[in-house]
Amino acid sequence: MKIQIRNGRVVDPASGVDRVADIFIAKGHIVGIGNAPHGFETSGSLDASGCIVCPGLVDLSARLREPGYEYRATLESEMAAAAAGGITSLACPPDTDPPLDEPGLVEMLKHRARQPGFAHVYPVGALTLRLAGERLTEMAELAEAGCIAFGQANTAIVDTQVLARAMQYAATFGFPVWLQPQDPFLARMGVAHDGEVATRLGLAGIPVAAETIALATILQLARESGAQIHLTRISSASGLEMVAAARRSGIAATCDVAIHHLHLCDHDIAYFNPHARLDPPLRAQTDRDALRRGLADGTINALCSDHTPVDDDAKQVPFDEAEPGATGLELLLPLTLKWAAEMKLSLPQALARVTCDPAKILGIPAGSLKVGAPADVCVFDPQAFFKVSRETLKSQGKNTPFLGLELPGRVRATLIDGHLAYDGSWGE
Repeated sequence: MKIQIRNGRVVDPASGVDRVADIFIAKGHIVGIGNAPHGFETSGSLDASGCIVCPGLVDLSARLREPGYEYRATLESEMAAAAAGGITSLACPPDTDPPLDEPGLVEMLKHRARQPGFAHVYPVGALTLRLAGERLTEMAELAEAGCIAFGQANTAIVDTQVLARAMQYAATFGFPVWLQPQDPFLARMGVAHDGEVATRLGLAGIPVAAETIALATILQLARESGAQIHLTRISSASGLEMVAAARRSGIAATCDVAIHHLHLCDHDIAYFNPHARLDPPLRAQTDRDALRRGLADGTINALCSDHTPVDDDAKQVPFDEAEPGATGLELLLPLTLKWAAEMKLSLPQALARVTCDPAKILGIPAGSLKVGAPADVCVFDPQAFFKVSRETLKSQGKNTPFLGLELPGRVRATLIDGHLAYDGSWGE
C-alpha cells in the first residue's frame, strides 16, 4: 500500500529535519520526504495539517505480561495501548512467568507479536536462570532467539561473583547488560523513599544508598570486565552523579529514567495513593529536579514508560501492600511533551529522548524518518488535550497516578511498517 501523509510538520531528530512536508510510504518503508518519488501513485492519504509527524516512539521498558500474567494484561491489549501512544518499538523485561530464560519462550513471544499493527518487540533475556541470580543463562542461544540484551528486571544478583562472571561472559560476545541498581538488603521491606514523607506516614523506607551502593558495584565490575552496561530507571541525584563520573572515567554506560520520576516525587504518595507505589520509589523533589535536568542535558540517555500493568486487586489495598508499577504506554508522549514545555526545550530535543536515543541503546533500525527507514510513524496534535481516565486507557492496566489529569499531545495516527495501526478519530 502506498500512503501519503500530507501537510504535517515533520520532526525527525535523528536527521535534523524540522519542516512542513509530505511523507511518502510504500512497501512498509519511507520512500520520500517533500517530493514524491518518480511514479508514486497514492492509494491512501492522511491529512496531518496542524499535527506533528515524527518517528514512532521507542520504549525501553514495557511489560506485556505474557507469558504468565494474562490476568493483568494480554499481548493484544498492550499492543493496542502502544499503538494508541504512538509507540512502534519496545523492549520487554524478562520478568514474565516463567522468565525469559529459554530460547523457546523468546521465540514464542516473538511469534505472538509478529502481527500486522503490533509494535516491534525486542525481548530482554534473563541474565540468570529463573532470575534467581545463581546460574547464568545460555545467552548466545537466547540472542539467536531474538534477545537484544540481558538483565534481571527488578531482581538483583546478590552474589557479586555471579554478576562478575555474567558481565565477563556478556563482554566476550558483545551482549549488552541491563541492570536496575538497587541493593536488595537496603531495600528490603521498603515501599517508599526514605525521607520525611515516609516517616510521617509510617512507611518503611528505601534509602538513596540502596541505589548508589548497587551502582558502585555494577560500575566497578563494568570497568574490570569491559561489559556494555545500561542502567535502568535511575532515581536519585546521587546516582546520576555517579553515572556521569563513571562515563568521564571511560566506563561505557548508558542509563534511562521512567517518565513517572520526571513529574512526581515522594510528596505525591500523600494520602497513601497506591498508584504512586513504584519501583524504584518516587524520591525527593531535589532528586526529581536533578533527573529532569539530567535528561535535558543528555546525562540521562533516554526516557521510558516503565509500563507495568497491575490488576485492580493488587492496587486496591493499603499502600504498603500494593504491588508496585504504573501503566505508561499511552502516557509516554504527553508526559514527555509536558516535561519539555516546563524545561523550555525544543520539540526535536524532547522527541529525541523517546525516538532515536533509545533506538541507539537498543541498536535497532528505528527512531528515524530517513528515506529507506521502516515506515514507523507517529502523528500527533500537540495542541489537543485528552483526559486520562480508566475509560480512555486502552491498556488493561488502569493503574496510574495521573488519572484525572488533562495532558497535551493527542495521537491521531500510528503507522507500523506502513500499516495503520491506530486511527485516533481522524478529523474529529
